[in-house]
Amino acid sequence: MSKAVSNAVSGLPVGRGLLYLIVAGFAWGTAGAAASLVYRASDMGPVALSFWRCAAGLVLLLAVRPLRPRGRTAVREPFARKVLRVVVTGLGLAVFQTAYFAAVQSTGLAVATVVTLGAGPVLIALGARLALGEHLGRGGAAAVAGALAGLVVLVLGGGSTTVRLSGVLLALLSAAGYSVMTLLTRWWGRDGGADAASTSVGAFAVTSLCLLPLALAEGLVPHTAEPVRLLWLLAYVAAVPTALAYALYFAGAAVVRSATVSVVMLLEPVSAAALAVLLLGEHLTAATLYGTLLMLGSVAGLAVAETRRARTRPAPA
Repeated sequence: MSKAVSNAVSGLPVGRGLLYLIVAGFAWGTAGAAASLVYRASDMGPVALSFWRCAAGLVLLLAVRPLRPRGRTAVREPFARKVLRVVVTGLGLAVFQTAYFAAVQSTGLAVATVVTLGAGPVLIALGARLALGEHLGRGGAAAVAGALAGLVVLVLGGGSTTVRLSGVLLALLSAAGYSVMTLLTRWWGRDGGADAASTSVGAFAVTSLCLLPLALAEGLVPHTAEPVRLLWLLAYVAAVPTALAYALYFAGAAVVRSATVSVVMLLEPVSAAALAVLLLGEHLTAATLYGTLLMLGSVAGLAVAETRRARTRPAPA
Protein backbone atom coordinates (compact mmCIF):
# COMPACT_ATOMS: atom_id res chain seq x y z
CA MET A 1 0.00 0.00 0.00
CA SER A 2 1.41 3.37 -0.96
CA LYS A 3 1.82 6.20 1.50
CA ALA A 4 -0.94 8.17 -0.21
CA VAL A 5 -3.41 5.30 0.20
CA SER A 6 -2.43 4.80 3.81
CA ASN A 7 -3.11 8.42 4.57
CA ALA A 8 -6.42 8.30 2.78
CA VAL A 9 -7.52 5.25 4.72
CA SER A 10 -6.44 6.37 8.18
CA GLY A 11 -6.56 10.16 7.84
CA LEU A 12 -3.42 10.39 10.02
CA PRO A 13 -0.47 12.64 9.04
CA VAL A 14 2.86 10.86 8.74
CA GLY A 15 4.48 13.14 11.33
CA ARG A 16 1.83 12.28 13.88
CA GLY A 17 2.20 8.60 12.97
CA LEU A 18 5.90 8.81 13.82
CA LEU A 19 5.04 10.42 17.16
CA TYR A 20 2.59 7.61 17.87
CA LEU A 21 5.28 5.02 17.14
CA ILE A 22 7.80 6.75 19.39
CA VAL A 23 5.34 6.79 22.29
CA ALA A 24 4.43 3.14 21.61
CA GLY A 25 8.10 2.13 21.61
CA PHE A 26 8.77 3.76 24.96
CA ALA A 27 5.53 2.36 26.39
CA TRP A 28 6.37 -1.20 25.31
CA GLY A 29 9.79 -0.80 26.87
CA THR A 30 8.15 -0.32 30.28
CA ALA A 31 6.16 -3.59 30.12
CA GLY A 32 9.07 -5.78 31.18
CA ALA A 33 10.01 -3.45 34.03
CA ALA A 34 6.43 -3.51 35.28
CA ALA A 35 6.45 -7.31 35.03
CA SER A 36 9.62 -7.47 37.15
CA LEU A 37 7.96 -5.30 39.80
CA VAL A 38 4.88 -7.56 39.72
CA TYR A 39 7.10 -10.59 40.36
CA ARG A 40 8.72 -8.81 43.29
CA ALA A 41 5.38 -7.80 44.83
CA SER A 42 3.59 -11.16 44.45
CA ASP A 43 3.87 -14.80 43.42
CA MET A 44 2.09 -14.19 40.10
CA GLY A 45 3.47 -16.28 37.24
CA PRO A 46 4.12 -15.20 33.63
CA VAL A 47 1.02 -16.93 32.21
CA ALA A 48 -1.32 -15.28 34.70
CA LEU A 49 0.32 -11.91 34.12
CA SER A 50 -0.06 -12.28 30.36
CA PHE A 51 -3.73 -13.25 30.80
CA TRP A 52 -4.55 -10.27 33.02
CA ARG A 53 -2.68 -7.96 30.64
CA CYS A 54 -4.71 -9.09 27.62
CA ALA A 55 -8.05 -9.41 29.43
CA ALA A 56 -7.85 -5.98 31.04
CA GLY A 57 -6.46 -4.47 27.84
CA LEU A 58 -9.42 -5.95 25.95
CA VAL A 59 -11.85 -4.32 28.39
CA LEU A 60 -10.15 -0.95 27.93
CA LEU A 61 -10.16 -1.24 24.12
CA LEU A 62 -13.86 -2.14 24.11
CA ALA A 63 -14.60 0.78 26.44
CA VAL A 64 -12.96 3.37 24.17
CA ARG A 65 -14.02 1.79 20.88
CA PRO A 66 -17.30 3.78 20.60
CA LEU A 67 -15.24 6.98 20.89
CA ARG A 68 -12.92 6.04 18.00
CA PRO A 69 -13.75 7.65 14.63
CA ARG A 70 -14.64 5.02 12.08
CA GLY A 71 -12.25 4.60 9.18
CA ARG A 72 -12.82 3.03 5.80
CA THR A 73 -10.69 0.27 4.29
CA ALA A 74 -9.98 0.00 0.59
CA VAL A 75 -11.16 -3.64 0.28
CA ARG A 76 -13.78 -5.41 2.37
CA GLU A 77 -12.25 -8.48 3.99
CA PRO A 78 -14.13 -11.80 3.74
CA PHE A 79 -15.58 -12.89 7.09
CA ALA A 80 -13.89 -16.33 7.08
CA ARG A 81 -10.46 -14.83 6.44
CA LYS A 82 -11.04 -12.19 9.11
CA VAL A 83 -11.87 -14.87 11.69
CA LEU A 84 -8.81 -16.92 10.69
CA ARG A 85 -6.56 -13.87 10.85
CA VAL A 86 -7.83 -12.86 14.28
CA VAL A 87 -7.43 -16.40 15.68
CA VAL A 88 -3.87 -16.82 14.34
CA THR A 89 -2.90 -13.34 15.51
CA GLY A 90 -4.29 -14.11 18.97
CA LEU A 91 -2.34 -17.37 19.19
CA GLY A 92 0.86 -15.65 18.09
CA LEU A 93 0.25 -12.88 20.61
CA ALA A 94 -0.25 -15.45 23.38
CA VAL A 95 3.11 -17.10 22.63
CA PHE A 96 4.84 -13.75 22.15
CA GLN A 97 3.74 -12.15 25.43
CA THR A 98 3.79 -15.20 27.69
CA ALA A 99 7.22 -16.40 26.58
CA TYR A 100 8.56 -12.85 26.96
CA PHE A 101 7.30 -12.49 30.54
CA ALA A 102 8.73 -15.94 31.32
CA ALA A 103 12.08 -14.87 29.86
CA VAL A 104 12.05 -11.72 32.03
CA GLN A 105 11.43 -13.91 35.08
CA SER A 106 14.21 -16.29 34.09
CA THR A 107 17.07 -14.12 32.84
CA GLY A 108 16.17 -10.52 33.66
CA LEU A 109 14.57 -7.62 31.84
CA ALA A 110 17.50 -6.31 29.79
CA VAL A 111 18.63 -9.58 28.20
CA ALA A 112 15.09 -10.89 27.64
CA THR A 113 14.04 -7.70 25.86
CA VAL A 114 17.14 -7.41 23.71
CA VAL A 115 17.05 -11.06 22.61
CA THR A 116 13.32 -10.97 21.83
CA LEU A 117 13.38 -7.72 19.90
CA GLY A 118 16.76 -8.35 18.33
CA ALA A 119 15.90 -11.81 17.04
CA GLY A 120 12.36 -10.88 15.96
CA PRO A 121 13.23 -8.69 12.96
CA VAL A 122 15.89 -11.17 11.85
CA LEU A 123 13.41 -14.06 11.92
CA ILE A 124 10.94 -11.87 10.04
CA ALA A 125 13.54 -11.14 7.35
CA LEU A 126 14.39 -14.83 6.95
CA GLY A 127 10.72 -15.83 6.92
CA ALA A 128 9.89 -13.16 4.35
CA ARG A 129 12.68 -14.48 2.13
CA LEU A 130 11.56 -18.12 2.39
CA ALA A 131 7.76 -17.73 2.51
CA LEU A 132 7.06 -14.45 0.71
CA GLY A 133 9.91 -14.41 -1.77
CA GLU A 134 11.38 -11.13 -0.52
CA HIS A 135 15.06 -10.74 -1.38
CA LEU A 136 17.30 -10.48 1.69
CA GLY A 137 20.32 -8.92 0.00
CA ARG A 138 23.89 -8.51 1.24
CA GLY A 139 22.93 -5.99 3.89
CA GLY A 140 20.22 -8.29 5.20
CA ALA A 141 22.57 -11.28 5.27
CA ALA A 142 25.17 -9.23 7.16
CA ALA A 143 22.49 -8.13 9.62
CA VAL A 144 21.40 -11.72 10.25
CA ALA A 145 25.02 -12.77 10.85
CA GLY A 146 25.58 -9.85 13.22
CA ALA A 147 22.45 -10.62 15.22
CA LEU A 148 23.41 -14.29 15.57
CA ALA A 149 26.87 -13.23 16.72
CA GLY A 150 25.24 -10.94 19.29
CA LEU A 151 23.15 -13.84 20.59
CA VAL A 152 26.27 -16.00 20.96
CA VAL A 153 28.05 -13.25 22.89
CA LEU A 154 25.04 -12.78 25.15
CA VAL A 155 24.76 -16.49 25.95
CA LEU A 156 28.46 -17.36 26.28
CA GLY A 157 29.93 -14.11 27.53
CA GLY A 158 27.38 -12.77 29.97
CA GLY A 159 28.01 -15.14 32.85
CA SER A 160 25.46 -17.27 34.67
CA THR A 161 24.45 -14.45 37.01
CA THR A 162 23.39 -12.23 34.12
CA VAL A 163 22.23 -14.57 31.33
CA ARG A 164 20.46 -17.92 31.68
CA LEU A 165 20.15 -20.18 28.65
CA SER A 166 16.55 -21.06 29.55
CA GLY A 167 15.66 -17.37 29.53
CA VAL A 168 17.35 -16.85 26.17
CA LEU A 169 15.43 -19.81 24.69
CA LEU A 170 12.16 -18.38 26.05
CA ALA A 171 13.02 -15.01 24.51
CA LEU A 172 13.69 -16.71 21.16
CA LEU A 173 10.32 -18.48 21.44
CA SER A 174 8.73 -15.09 22.05
CA ALA A 175 10.49 -13.69 18.99
CA ALA A 176 9.26 -16.67 16.94
CA GLY A 177 5.65 -16.04 17.99
CA TYR A 178 6.00 -12.37 17.09
CA SER A 179 7.58 -13.23 13.74
CA VAL A 180 4.90 -15.74 12.71
CA MET A 181 2.18 -13.26 13.68
CA THR A 182 3.84 -10.47 11.69
CA LEU A 183 4.54 -12.55 8.58
CA LEU A 184 1.00 -13.91 8.40
CA THR A 185 -0.43 -10.43 8.94
CA ARG A 186 1.75 -9.09 6.12
CA TRP A 187 0.69 -11.97 3.86
CA TRP A 188 -3.02 -11.46 4.55
CA GLY A 189 -2.67 -7.67 4.28
CA ARG A 190 -1.45 -7.71 0.70
CA ASP A 191 -5.01 -7.39 -0.59
CA GLY A 192 -5.98 -4.70 1.93
CA GLY A 193 -9.20 -4.64 3.90
CA ALA A 194 -7.69 -5.43 7.31
CA ASP A 195 -8.99 -3.27 10.15
CA ALA A 196 -6.20 -2.81 12.69
CA ALA A 197 -8.55 -1.85 15.53
CA SER A 198 -10.76 -4.91 15.01
CA THR A 199 -7.65 -7.08 14.76
CA SER A 200 -6.30 -5.89 18.11
CA VAL A 201 -9.64 -6.36 19.88
CA GLY A 202 -10.17 -9.83 18.39
CA ALA A 203 -6.59 -10.89 19.04
CA PHE A 204 -6.79 -9.86 22.69
CA ALA A 205 -10.02 -11.83 23.06
CA VAL A 206 -8.49 -14.98 21.52
CA THR A 207 -5.32 -14.61 23.61
CA SER A 208 -7.33 -14.22 26.82
CA LEU A 209 -9.39 -17.35 26.07
CA CYS A 210 -6.26 -19.37 25.25
CA LEU A 211 -4.43 -18.29 28.39
CA LEU A 212 -7.32 -18.61 30.85
CA PRO A 213 -7.05 -22.39 31.52
CA LEU A 214 -3.25 -22.17 31.76
CA ALA A 215 -3.51 -19.18 34.10
CA LEU A 216 -5.99 -21.06 36.29
CA ALA A 217 -3.55 -23.97 36.53
CA GLU A 218 -0.66 -21.64 37.35
CA GLY A 219 -2.66 -19.56 39.82
CA LEU A 220 -4.95 -16.84 38.54
CA VAL A 221 -5.18 -14.86 41.80
CA PRO A 222 -1.73 -14.21 43.28
CA HIS A 223 -0.70 -14.00 46.91
CA THR A 224 0.73 -10.65 47.87
CA ALA A 225 1.43 -8.54 50.92
CA GLU A 226 0.97 -5.38 48.81
CA PRO A 227 -2.42 -5.72 47.08
CA VAL A 228 -2.80 -2.00 46.29
CA ARG A 229 0.62 -1.81 44.68
CA LEU A 230 -0.06 -4.98 42.68
CA LEU A 231 -3.39 -3.64 41.40
CA TRP A 232 -1.75 -0.41 40.30
CA LEU A 233 0.98 -2.33 38.46
CA LEU A 234 -1.56 -4.57 36.69
CA ALA A 235 -3.65 -1.54 35.75
CA TYR A 236 -0.56 0.13 34.31
CA VAL A 237 0.43 -2.95 32.31
CA ALA A 238 -3.08 -3.21 30.85
CA ALA A 239 -3.48 0.49 30.09
CA VAL A 240 -0.12 1.85 28.92
CA PRO A 241 2.03 -0.87 27.26
CA THR A 242 -1.05 -2.82 26.10
CA ALA A 243 -4.21 -0.89 25.17
CA LEU A 244 -2.54 2.48 24.53
CA ALA A 245 0.67 1.18 22.93
CA TYR A 246 -1.04 -1.28 20.57
CA ALA A 247 -3.59 1.34 19.48
CA LEU A 248 -0.82 3.87 18.76
CA TYR A 249 1.36 1.28 17.02
CA PHE A 250 -1.34 0.09 14.61
CA ALA A 251 -2.32 3.68 13.82
CA GLY A 252 1.26 4.82 13.21
CA ALA A 253 2.29 1.73 11.25
CA ALA A 254 -0.53 2.41 8.79
CA VAL A 255 1.13 5.61 7.51
CA VAL A 256 4.87 5.03 8.15
CA ARG A 257 7.07 2.75 6.05
CA SER A 258 7.85 -0.60 7.62
CA ALA A 259 11.62 -0.02 7.60
CA THR A 260 11.14 3.23 9.52
CA VAL A 261 8.82 1.45 11.95
CA SER A 262 11.55 -1.13 12.65
CA VAL A 263 14.07 1.59 13.48
CA VAL A 264 11.64 3.49 15.73
CA MET A 265 10.76 0.28 17.60
CA LEU A 266 14.41 0.01 18.68
CA LEU A 267 13.38 2.51 21.34
CA GLU A 268 11.74 -0.39 23.18
CA PRO A 269 14.88 -2.41 24.04
CA VAL A 270 16.80 0.78 24.72
CA SER A 271 14.22 2.04 27.21
CA ALA A 272 13.84 -1.43 28.74
CA ALA A 273 17.59 -1.79 29.23
CA ALA A 274 17.79 1.68 30.80
CA LEU A 275 14.96 0.84 33.21
CA ALA A 276 16.62 -2.47 34.08
CA VAL A 277 19.78 -0.68 35.18
CA LEU A 278 18.28 2.48 36.71
CA LEU A 279 15.10 1.11 38.32
CA LEU A 280 15.68 -2.60 38.95
CA GLY A 281 19.40 -2.58 39.79
CA GLU A 282 20.39 -5.07 37.07
CA HIS A 283 24.04 -5.06 35.98
CA LEU A 284 25.17 -5.32 32.36
CA THR A 285 28.58 -6.90 31.93
CA ALA A 286 30.89 -5.79 29.13
CA ALA A 287 30.08 -8.93 27.13
CA THR A 288 26.35 -8.40 27.57
CA LEU A 289 26.66 -4.77 26.49
CA TYR A 290 28.72 -5.78 23.45
CA GLY A 291 26.20 -8.44 22.46
CA THR A 292 23.40 -5.91 22.92
CA LEU A 293 25.12 -3.41 20.63
CA LEU A 294 25.74 -6.13 18.04
CA MET A 295 22.09 -7.13 17.97
CA LEU A 296 20.71 -3.59 17.89
CA GLY A 297 23.24 -2.57 15.25
CA SER A 298 22.25 -5.56 13.13
CA VAL A 299 18.57 -4.69 13.35
CA ALA A 300 19.31 -1.06 12.46
CA GLY A 301 21.42 -2.23 9.51
CA LEU A 302 18.59 -4.45 8.34
CA ALA A 303 16.17 -1.50 8.46
CA VAL A 304 18.62 0.71 6.53
CA ALA A 305 18.98 -1.98 3.87
CA GLU A 306 15.19 -2.17 3.51
CA THR A 307 14.98 1.61 3.19
CA ARG A 308 17.59 1.68 0.43
CA ARG A 309 15.84 -1.09 -1.51
CA ALA A 310 12.50 0.72 -1.12
CA ARG A 311 13.99 3.89 -2.64
CA THR A 312 15.14 2.00 -5.73
CA ARG A 313 11.70 0.47 -6.38
CA PRO A 314 9.36 2.24 -8.81
CA ALA A 315 6.51 4.14 -7.18
CA PRO A 316 3.13 2.38 -7.30
CA ALA A 317 0.63 3.61 -9.86
